[in-house]
Amino acid sequence: MSEPTRPLHLAVAIDRAGVFAAGPYLDAVRLAERGCFDFVTLGDSFGPPVGGAGRLDALAVLARLAPATGRIGLVPTVTTTHTEPFHVSSAVATLDWVSRGRAGWTVGVSPGQDEAGAFGRRAAPPADVLWHEAGAVADVVTRLWDSWEDDAEIRDAATGRFIDRDKLHYVDFAGPGFGVRGPAIVPRPPQGHPVTAVDATAALPREAAARYADIAYVRTGPAPDARAVRSLRAAREDLRRRARAHGRDPGSAGGRIVVLASLPVALHTAADAVALADLVAGWYADGVADGFHFRPADPDRDLALLVDGTVPVLQHRGLLRVFYPGGTLREHLCLPRPANRYAPTKETA
Repeated sequence: MSEPTRPLHLAVAIDRAGVFAAGPYLDAVRLAERGCFDFVTLGDSFGPPVGGAGRLDALAVLARLAPATGRIGLVPTVTTTHTEPFHVSSAVATLDWVSRGRAGWTVGVSPGQDEAGAFGRRAAPPADVLWHEAGAVADVVTRLWDSWEDDAEIRDAATGRFIDRDKLHYVDFAGPGFGVRGPAIVPRPPQGHPVTAVDATAALPREAAARYADIAYVRTGPAPDARAVRSLRAAREDLRRRARAHGRDPGSAGGRIVVLASLPVALHTAADAVALADLVAGWYADGVADGFHFRPADPDRDLALLVDGTVPVLQHRGLLRVFYPGGTLREHLCLPRPANRYAPTKETA
């Protein structure tokens, strides 16, 4: 089945080493929003503090910035290792509520023994176990989001009824090393399911992406060439093949995986920004990817050149929108709002 024509999707990382004040992150998100990027990403891990100054909680940072932005999607990395799936579900759902439907999350794992030792619950599992567990977490969080039907809240002050208990559901999920009964403690998010992303560059996370992800990043090096194009094309086809094996139809709206080429960028000049636009346009026209995830070397310099140099060229060529036609991240990515698996099917006359 051939895919329908889709708009070009752009995302950008706003990571800043050693920066802990909210202001620079807010400036970056607002700048990316001016450039009509679909979403920004912010990395996170359970690694040791940077320079002894502590670490950011990416999800908390973007939740702090959500009320100060209007349309752009907000996608933090959330580590599934050593954390409870119930808490992951609640935190990401809360981000979706405070952003009014603009939340996503990048599934992360924690492979280091030092990180495992900090928690003291178990030794660091091997990579295949980590990603098997991460896939199970990605599965159960969507079940928890569905554990409230959309109209479960009553909020009837006269009767004192806040929810309709018949519209809350147990998920009764048994995963590798954990079990979740449910229901959730947070109402179903505005998007139904906040968007799930996975870095699918390697084989193990690629399998999880094919089964559970809405977005798959595939990383390439700093000097994209013909070999990089072949690698990206092969990764995209591999994702589609794996998705079909799991019963997903990547040619349909409901089964679509948005594949983004994740590129490191280091622009010094406006000419570099235009050259990047040429590369983006060429790769997109050739069907290499559905869009691009930029990883700036210098957050201030590179993001400004992307917004004021690369983006206008792509807009002038009719490849990139000039405004946000929708309000949610799923609308930006042309992904439908998922039906609730636990809600009874509504009969039609």
